[in-house]
Amino acid sequence: MDSINQQQEEKNHEDLFGDKAGEKIKELAKDANTCFFCTSITSGKPLNTRPMSIQKVDDDGNFWFLSPEDSHKNAEIQNNPSVHLLFQGSKYSEFLSVYGHATISKDKETIKELWEPILKTWFTEGEDDPRITVIKVETEEGYYWDNKHGNAVAFAKTLIGAAIGKTMDDSIEGKLIKP
Repeated sequence: MDSINQQQEEKNHEDLFGDKAGEKIKELAKDANTCFFCTSITSGKPLNTRPMSIQKVDDDGNFWFLSPEDSHKNAEIQNNPSVHLLFQGSKYSEFLSVYGHATISKDKETIKELWEPILKTWFTEGEDDPRITVIKVETEEGYYWDNKHGNAVAFAKTLIGAAIGKTMDDSIEGKLIKP
């Protein structure tokens, strides 16, 4: 039996490395705004997962978050800095899975750069709240699934494919490897 990938006429797999991987990560994460932030990565056990707002994605594909110093997440990162971030940018495209290494700091300049007024909900003393920490996740590797020509073209190809009984999916996927 052929896999769906073998049935597609178009190129549907492309691994990206280095700067190209960083660009793809930034592109796919920019519209997501939030992700599932997973810690305590241990084989055979459920991940500790929570939604997190992304404060910044830099050009290297690294992620920046603000988090309370006394949170379970921070304690879990201090115990094991390996984390997994999961994203969905839209209903039918822009899926991203990122594995990386998290570090925690209290750098005041970075807190000021990442601060937004809505964060006062969690940090009641504002950007000078002593509980604020910065979590930086340095991407080590990831995997993406996306479409190549936008959601409208992908949807049209899906409808036509269903009508004629042929796989015309417009997807592309691949590994993302950072040096």
